[in-house]
Amino acid sequence: MYSFIRPLLFTLSPETAHRFTLKSLRLLHRLNLTHWTFGETILAPRTVMGLTFPNPVGLAAGLDKNAEYLDCLGSLGFGFIEVGTVTPKPQSGNPLPRLFRLPSASALINRLGFNNQGMNRVILHLQEQRQHFPGILGINIGKNAVTTPELTVSDYLVGFFNLYPHADYIAINISSPNTEQLRQWQHGEQLDILLSSLKQVQEQLANQHNKYVPLVVKIAPDLTAEEVTALAHQLLTHKIDGVIATNTTVSRESVKTLSQGNETGGLSGAPLTKVATQVVRQLQAVLQSQIPIIASGGVMSVTDAQNKLNAGASLVQLYTGLIYSGPDLVREIVETIK
Repeated sequence: MYSFIRPLLFTLSPETAHRFTLKSLRLLHRLNLTHWTFGETILAPRTVMGLTFPNPVGLAAGLDKNAEYLDCLGSLGFGFIEVGTVTPKPQSGNPLPRLFRLPSASALINRLGFNNQGMNRVILHLQEQRQHFPGILGINIGKNAVTTPELTVSDYLVGFFNLYPHADYIAINISSPNTEQLRQWQHGEQLDILLSSLKQVQEQLANQHNKYVPLVVKIAPDLTAEEVTALAHQLLTHKIDGVIATNTTVSRESVKTLSQGNETGGLSGAPLTKVATQVVRQLQAVLQSQIPIIASGGVMSVTDAQNKLNAGASLVQLYTGLIYSGPDLVREIVETIK
């Protein structure tokens, strides 16, 4: 069915198509048609980070930024959904246009800039929606664009503290290319300060809520091999619970000749597949399964998902693959991977 719908959706601007698809999916769900259309969630449980995932295929952050569509997105068969990126204060993101399709490359470029309704509104949505999604819920958090560098850690602590009771795991986004100077927090002393601060608060909140919420770090695909190794050692030192590899890339080598291929922002989809898988492999060489890896970036097919698992990932996430292949991809991966 999606192969017939996609050409129509692609006549709309990317953000208009995004809103239209989500609202249509919600309508189908309210008419009790999503299970008829997409089927029940396939159970292939995996225990990762102490959590039991119904199956190892998740929805990456970015599609449901404000946790408004958990119920209907859950009906597509995902074992887990990651919402966000959520910032402490609402922000509109970067000016339009800021999302671009590259169909011949099965890719997207976005420079959205953490557009979201803010932490407090997201919490209200989670209170309404959480009970309708039986899978694992991840919340991806970030800093506000106007936050000065010296207050960056404070933004992450505020988000972590307030969203902790509502999450099964929390991912910190320090790798988006669309927030100025954000990626520098993946390195050295800045990363040490951020991780040690969050781990300290995590321990306090675990005692307060009698619930341990894993802390996950989402990293960029554009790190050198030496930088990936150094980062992996820092994750081990701070006893981080998981790592997502990877975010979008700023490289344009494979799409620079395409229309809109040189738009600024983060590139996702098929051009990212091999690069992101290599980062998974590099992480696993250091982590040796001591910290689980969630593979995100260029999961466009069953083969892509299996390659990432073979490289050392425990779970996989979709976003751009869902845009180009439709929700059947979720079922295909769950039914086929080993």
